Amino acid sequence: MITRNYHRGLLAALGFTLALPSAALADEGYLASLHHEHLVTSTVPENGDQNPYAMAISPVSAGNLQKGDLLVGNFNNAKNLQGTGTTIIDYRPATGKTTTFATLPAKLDGCPGGVGLSTAMAVLKSGWVIIGSAPSTDGTTKTLGKGCLIVLDSSGKVAGTISGPNIADPWGNMAWIDNGSKATLFVSNAGFGIGAPGQPVQNTATVLRIELNIPEGKAPEVASQTVIGSGFPARADESVFLIGPTGLALGKDGTLYVSDAIGNRVVKILDATTRMDSAGTGEVVTQGGLLNRPLALTTAPNGNLITVNGLDGRAVEIDPTTGKQIGDKWLDKDEAQTPPGSGDLFGIVPSPDGKGIYYVEDDMNTVMQAK
Repeated sequence: MITRNYHRGLLAALGFTLALPSAALADEGYLASLHHEHLVTSTVPENGDQNPYAMAISPVSAGNLQKGDLLVGNFNNAKNLQGTGTTIIDYRPATGKTTTFATLPAKLDGCPGGVGLSTAMAVLKSGWVIIGSAPSTDGTTKTLGKGCLIVLDSSGKVAGTISGPNIADPWGNMAWIDNGSKATLFVSNAGFGIGAPGQPVQNTATVLRIELNIPEGKAPEVASQTVIGSGFPARADESVFLIGPTGLALGKDGTLYVSDAIGNRVVKILDATTRMDSAGTGEVVTQGGLLNRPLALTTAPNGNLITVNGLDGRAVEIDPTTGKQIGDKWLDKDEAQTPPGSGDLFGIVPSPDGKGIYYVEDDMNTVMQAK
């Protein structure tokens, strides 16, 4: 994406203001308790990578990680070509410092098409970091590779890859269960049958469950893979690269919630942790309303779902039981876009101290916090 610092500053300098749509916040809900947004850190490392997508909190202190660190992956390189970013930055709340956790090679054995770090990332209790790659060589899906999941140790060194026929451009933020010696990953794949921008929607995207064994002192090993969701719509896009199922969040009862960006809805896959077949596109939880191309998905401390919109600067809170849209909050009011904040939001995670949420403004290459 193209940064818009200039446009934002110009509007402010000229004194222009645009009326924002009114937020439909109810008196209840987690988002209604958040009143301030502030800059946390830049996500641009020394090599100039841009467009932060993936976000994950470290649950452990190991290697170069400290418990509570926020890892953020970059999707673009310094030339702003999508699908070419190779870096993960590490923001440490305890010190307020940001460092580069990992710089990956542009080409990696076992990762078809190269490296372009997507929104899919998990940090496990064992210190292993797993991040998705949805690569391109020219910044468009004309050169889209199948990609992979990349396994890094707690010092940011590549330890292996996960690829194969069930994986095609791991795209959405991952959900996972972590028991230390075993872990279960849920990842969406948006790249099956995707061609150049302008091609029709393909109902080929999937949700894959991957069971991992994690031997002590050794990299995770894949024990099994099961496609538990299929038939989701996905397509190439000139401005945002890929549009497909993006957000994943796991309920306590084993229900997996999925944001279907093209369908403008959130659906659920029942028995996601145990089922041995595909639930198709699952059951609709909520659709339309405040949603405006829902992307990343997370669970608030009160148990509700929070998603961010791709076509405006709002987060939307959803009761997963009733499907009621509790309310919304404008996280990004950038008036250089129409609607304000359109195309700026992507990753979102709860702050480890329980005080609000972290999110990226990828047009500004920053991590923000609402609290």
